[in-house]
This record gives sequence, C-alpha cells and structure tokens, in this order.
Amino acid sequence: MALSDHERKLLAEMEAAFEQEDPRLVSTLTGSARTKQGSYVFYGIFGVLAGMGILFGGLIAKLIAVGLLGFVVALAGAFFIFTNFSLSKGGRNMPKAKKPKWSDRLEGRWDRRNYDN
Repeated sequence: MALSDHERKLLAEMEAAFEQEDPRLVSTLTGSARTKQGSYVFYGIFGVLAGMGILFGGLIAKLIAVGLLGFVVALAGAFFIFTNFSLSKGGRNMPKAKKPKWSDRLEGRWDRRNYDN
C-alpha cells in the first residue's frame, strides 16, 4: 500500500527529528557506523580462519613448523576476538580499581546463595 504525500511528508519530518535527537542511534540502526571493536573482531575472525588454513596446509604437507605457525595464528586471532568482546561489554570505561574481578563476582554469587537459604 502506497503512502500519501501527507504521510510521506510526516514520516520525513519524524525521521529528521529522530536523527537530530539521537544521531548515534540512527547510525547504529542504519548500519552506517562501524565500531572499532566490531572491526577488530572481524580481523580476529579472519586471523582464526587464516590460522586454520595454515594449520591444515601444514598437516597436508606434513610440516610440523607450518602447522604450529597456523595454530599460533589461529590462537592469536581467537585471543583478539575475545579481548575485544570483553571490552565492548562496558568494561572499558570502568576504572581499574572499581572493576570487580572474576573471582570476586564468583564469591559474591556464592555468598548470596548461602545467605538466601
């Protein structure tokens, strides 16, 4: 069903107002903005795939050094992916002194479990 001229004009005004109000959200929703972490994750995926290719090439050629190199490249790519995922969850802006450690969170969950019963 086609929109009338009045509806198109109203929709264009709403889009313009929305873009002025929150341009970051608009760019995220339209996909025009790429984040640094998203790009780094892409490079990490590429590293994992390249490492796996090198690893299988080393296995086929029966060259241990090439296989080990492929494993190291794949491992570095996986490390790159996971470190950038953890940064994108909000840990980047948090001061180091106030950021809870993994063991502190685990202890807190254990304490809550014991005190709730």
